[in-house]
Amino acid sequence: MLMFVDNVKITVKSGKGGDGAVAFRHEKYVPLGGPSGGDGGRGGDIILKANEGMNTLMDFRYKRIFKAQPGQNGQIKGMYGHKADPVYIVVPTGTSVYDEDSGRLVGDLTENNQELIVAKGGDGGRGNIHFATSKNQAPEVAENGEPGQEKHLKLELKLIADVGLVGFPSVGKSTLLSVATSAKPKIAAYHFTTLSPNLGMVKLENGQDFVIADLPGLIEGASNGVGLGIQFLRHVERTRVILHLVDMDPNNGREPYEDYLAIRKELGNYDANVLKRPEIIVPTKLDIPGSEERLAEFKKKLDTDVDIFPISSIQHTGVKDLMNHTSEVLSKAEPIHFDVQTDDSKEYNFEPEKKQFTIEKDAEHSFVVKGDRVELLLQRTNLDHQDGIMRFARQLKSMGIEDALIEAGAESGDSVTILDFTFEFI
Repeated sequence: MLMFVDNVKITVKSGKGGDGAVAFRHEKYVPLGGPSGGDGGRGGDIILKANEGMNTLMDFRYKRIFKAQPGQNGQIKGMYGHKADPVYIVVPTGTSVYDEDSGRLVGDLTENNQELIVAKGGDGGRGNIHFATSKNQAPEVAENGEPGQEKHLKLELKLIADVGLVGFPSVGKSTLLSVATSAKPKIAAYHFTTLSPNLGMVKLENGQDFVIADLPGLIEGASNGVGLGIQFLRHVERTRVILHLVDMDPNNGREPYEDYLAIRKELGNYDANVLKRPEIIVPTKLDIPGSEERLAEFKKKLDTDVDIFPISSIQHTGVKDLMNHTSEVLSKAEPIHFDVQTDDSKEYNFEPEKKQFTIEKDAEHSFVVKGDRVELLLQRTNLDHQDGIMRFARQLKSMGIEDALIEAGAESGDSVTILDFTFEFI
């Protein structure tokens, strides 16, 4: 049996951009030659792709780290390096993607074949063909490719079904699913038989069909983490019609109306929008002696305009009428819009410009420079050629790092470290 997994964490790393090349033309009849180093290719992206044929994140239990290939380095004669192919990760439709570090919602994959780029490949570095000037016609300068992005993601599956079965444990949800569809959920005479959501396809005689989901039984306090319910309440978010099953067995020691209100309360506590969706109340186990009397008492306490369809799944009584009515209600139900709420909207207030770098005195004659911009600058600088080193020094000076080092007490001969690169300060 395939295990149902609806919550996993993965790590993705896009490909580094290819390095630009330092090269020169050496053709016999080309006077003065000139630079001919091509650009590096772009690194591979990491892309999530939705597939409606999947309904579990089980595959990610065995593979949680995904890496893309780097772009090809630039070539001689001005030839660009090949960009790397993207890495596609297939996930079920209904998968929400969160950044684990910030908790931000990255995207919501709700349609078949929908794609989401979760880590962009690094840009390729420019070759020395781009750095020629009238004063420097033979530059030995090229850029390294931009590093790839590494992200820690949380994937959360929210099943997409037209109809959701809700109710207390052992009210007959799995039995109804097995009778109305070809699904074969595990059924037994004890609580919490259903440990994971089950999906089934209802096919009616008029040619219409819809997807129905049997959700594990809820109990009071489920929205606050009690029992198994909190793990599966998220799956109710995407169902357009709710079938609320209520047990009419007079020997179960429970009060049907109180059970009904308790489940409604848990649904509302989790997501108030769920209560606005069409609901059909389904009294179950009408084959048990005394259930008809209990149903009559239950109806007296309910509003008169609520849809009620009593059934006995064991005897298949009322199931066909229930499914036909559900199809009618579903045809009139509003579609659910999956709006992705991210933190893109910002309130702009004036703030002093943050420092682009910091300088720390590591030892008596040793300093460490930190900052995203200066670290990226180092990573993209080709230090194998003197021209590249001099260009890097000029960029540090233009950023104000040289003056800041002097102000911090740096003297000629002191060592300065940026990431894993250490040089002598002059």
